[in-house]
Amino acid sequence: MTKKPFSAHVDLDMFMPASEKDKEYMVQMRPSSTFFKDGVKRFVKNKVAFISFIIIIIITLSSILVPIFWPYSYETQLGVVPGRPVDSSYNNLSPFEYGSAEKARIEDGESVFPHVFGTDAAGRDYFIRVIYGTRVSLAVGFFASIIVLILGTIIGSVSGYFGGKVDLIIMRFVDIIYSLPDMLMVILLATVLKMTLAPIIEGTILSSIGSNIISLFIVFALLYWVSMARLIRGQILSLREQEYVLSSKATGAKGGWIIRKHLIPNCISVVIISAALQIPSAIFTESYLSFLGLGVNAPMPSLGSLAADALNGLSSYPYRLVIPALVISLIVLSLNLFGDGLRDAFDPKLNG
Repeated sequence: MTKKPFSAHVDLDMFMPASEKDKEYMVQMRPSSTFFKDGVKRFVKNKVAFISFIIIIIITLSSILVPIFWPYSYETQLGVVPGRPVDSSYNNLSPFEYGSAEKARIEDGESVFPHVFGTDAAGRDYFIRVIYGTRVSLAVGFFASIIVLILGTIIGSVSGYFGGKVDLIIMRFVDIIYSLPDMLMVILLATVLKMTLAPIIEGTILSSIGSNIISLFIVFALLYWVSMARLIRGQILSLREQEYVLSSKATGAKGGWIIRKHLIPNCISVVIISAALQIPSAIFTESYLSFLGLGVNAPMPSLGSLAADALNGLSSYPYRLVIPALVISLIVLSLNLFGDGLRDAFDPKLNG
C-alpha cells in the first residue's frame, strides 16, 4: 500500500493586508484601553461618588473665586471707621439686614450689596467669613494630606523593601505611635508647638501663615503618617518578590532605584486612594482644633473657629453654628464618598 504524498492547500487570501474597512471594524470591536481609563469609567458610573466629586469641585472653586469679587472682607469691621465713633448697628445683623449707614444709602437710591448670612458680633460679613473659613480648612486638609502621603510612602517603602531589622525597628516605632491617645497627643503637641513657634517665626515670612497653622502641619507629620506607612509596607511586601524586581536586583540596581521605578508606581492607585481618604480626616482634625482655640490665628477664620465663636450667641443666632457645621459635614461626607468611589474604581482586583 503506497502512501499519498502530503499536500496542504494554503489560502493566500489569509495573508493579504487588511482593508481600511477591516481596520475600522477591528478598532470598533476592540478599542484600546488602560487601567486608568477603565478606572475612570467605573468611577463615572458610580453616581454617588461622581456627584460627591462635583460637590468638592464646586466648594473648592467657590472658596477660591468668591473672595475675589465679594465686596466685603473677612476681617473688615463694617461699623469701624477711623476718626469716628463705632457704629454698633452693623453688629449681629440678621441675614439680608443692613446697618444704619447702609439704610441711608438705600434711601438715597444707591444699591448696597446684601449681607447674605448677616454679620457677626464684630460687624464682619458672615458669608465671606464662611467662604474664607472653607478655603482655610480645605487648604490645611490638602497640604496636611500631602505631608502624610510623602512621609508614609517613604517610610513604608523603606520598611517593606529592606525588611529584617529595618522593618522591625520601624514597625515597633509605628506601634508606639499607635498606642498613644490621638486626641490627647494632638492637643498637647498643638499647645506646645504654638507656644514654641510663635517667638521663632515672629517677623519672618512665616508669621503671615501663623504659628497655629505651622504647628498643625507638624502634628500631622509626627502622628498621622503611620496608617499610610503600614498600608504602603503591605503593598511593597507583596511586590518585592515579583520577577521584575528580582531581575532589577540581578542587574545591580540599587534599592532606592527599584523603589522609585518599580514598587511605588505599581501601588500608586493605593497611594492615591489613601491620600483621598486622608483629606477628610485632616479637615476634621483642623476643625476641632480650631474649635478648641488651637487652630488658625485670629482674625483669620476657620470653620471650626466660626463654630466656636457662634456658641456665645447660640440662643439668639443659632444659624451661625448651623452654617459652618453643615459645611464641615458636607465637605467631609463628600470627600469620604469620593474616596470610597476611587477605591472601588481603581481596585486592581476588580475585573471590568
